[in-house]
Amino acid sequence: MNSAFFLALRRMRAPIIVLIVIYAVSILGLTLIPGVDANGQKASPLSFFHAFYFVSYTATTIGFGEIPVAFSDGQRLWVTLCIYLTVVGWSYSLVTLIALLQDKGFQNTLTTNRFSRRVRQIEQDFFVICGCGETGGLVAGNFDRIGQPFVVIEKNELRVEELDLLDFNTDTPALAADASLPDNLQLAGLKHPRCRGVLALTNDEQANLAIAIAVRLLNPGIPVIARARSPSVTANMASFGTDFIVNPYERFAEHLALAVSSPERYRLIELLTSLPETPIPEPHRPPHGHWIICGYGRFGHAIADRLRDTGITLSIIDPAAGDADHQHIGDGTEAATLLEAGIETASGIVAGSDNDVNNLSIAVTASELKPELFVVARQNQAANDALFAAYGADFTVLPSRIVAQECIAILTAPLLAHFLGLIRTLDEARCRRLVERLQAECGELTPVVWDVRLNAGEAPAAWKALMSGQQIALGDILPDGAERSRRLPTVPLLIERGDDYILLPADDFRLEAGDQLLFASPRRAQRSLELTLNNANELEYVLTGHENSGSLLARLLADGRPRPTGKAQPTTD
Repeated sequence: MNSAFFLALRRMRAPIIVLIVIYAVSILGLTLIPGVDANGQKASPLSFFHAFYFVSYTATTIGFGEIPVAFSDGQRLWVTLCIYLTVVGWSYSLVTLIALLQDKGFQNTLTTNRFSRRVRQIEQDFFVICGCGETGGLVAGNFDRIGQPFVVIEKNELRVEELDLLDFNTDTPALAADASLPDNLQLAGLKHPRCRGVLALTNDEQANLAIAIAVRLLNPGIPVIARARSPSVTANMASFGTDFIVNPYERFAEHLALAVSSPERYRLIELLTSLPETPIPEPHRPPHGHWIICGYGRFGHAIADRLRDTGITLSIIDPAAGDADHQHIGDGTEAATLLEAGIETASGIVAGSDNDVNNLSIAVTASELKPELFVVARQNQAANDALFAAYGADFTVLPSRIVAQECIAILTAPLLAHFLGLIRTLDEARCRRLVERLQAECGELTPVVWDVRLNAGEAPAAWKALMSGQQIALGDILPDGAERSRRLPTVPLLIERGDDYILLPADDFRLEAGDQLLFASPRRAQRSLELTLNNANELEYVLTGHENSGSLLARLLADGRPRPTGKAQPTTD
């Protein structure tokens, strides 16, 4: 606020000086010009007090008249001159003030001060989102749905103004500034005691690298998730200890290769890492055989490297293609180039250029030449959703959505990363059974993946019961708190106990204080189970069937009322 105050004083310095001079001259004149008394005789001039009083109410257009006595002609002539002078002075001051309020620098100062004050007043754990384009917008929208506070720094001022139009449940602090500058990160709460992480999601790799370095140096105790595309920037981020580096091209290439080699395992990963409570995506079953890749940039190279590992043979189409075998010069939008690349014998094609119109043209041309071809289409801009949906590729990849999905999965369920590493030990049949169970429990929407640690902070009721020696099995906490005979639609995925991880634990697994549990469930089931773990009365009802509100009257009423004895039936994967 000091900067705004001093900026206002600096801009208003000249008008204030002009007003002070006009007032001083006006008062001085009234103290020198003689007046008249009631008899018309010459009288002494006004005192300094009466002159100041008269000029004050006259210059502000209040006008009480001539006091303490009627003025002489000389005084009236001087007052007339003073009136015009003060009108000019006040007009000059008002014009300068209006110009100050419209000044971009002054407005930015006020906005920055307001933003900084709101960040300082945050009392809950929050994350800093650097860059609120397509990726940042998806993350912000999901955070808002689950009630997770966040702060936004976005370089594009228009995008920050658009955030006010979004239907957010909370008034999110947002600042139009360059997040790669350390001062702006500190304004956003980098050193705030409630800051729990920073997401570097801008479209500029170098800016993301600068953010990751600044976080690691200024507040190394919090995690940073950074978006990267090139191997050099990824390696640089890793050298500074960046906690999570998300390369959407490499990630999609891994998923596509996994969908070819282990489709059920990929389906399981897809369900668990999709945006929570969104429509379940259609299953992807890419075939083996010969594939054509159109566009051989970073995305194309990542796809080619991964598909070759699965035994797939490739033909490359690119305007800068070399003379090597199976490389053809062109962009893939012409039928002749596709035929030259062997589309008649191909099983799949990847339209992977950085131009959405070209990718759609490639996909449409390829489908006309071979309708049964498996088509993977790269969508670069979320604004083209309607076009890609109308075409209906077998597999559409939107890099911004891949980054957003991984960020949300990492932040909302840190234990999920361990689970995804462990499921590589599961065979396809068991992965398929787990997928079927997830779909049965969650219906037509993707599950919410979340974790909770049985400690005094996250699950006080369960922690207290376990610390008192009470034996509680995993299945004992899964009945619905509203009706104990009904089991919550929840799938336990993993339990962390010290250095040990228990994959897909059974209902009879005995819990201990300090265990961290990973679940997949609908949002309503998550809230119900969290209530059970946090509220002692709810936990008692779920475990024993006894209802106890904690009051004496409730206990007296409960003594004369039959108690439910039903219990939820366990399920297995």
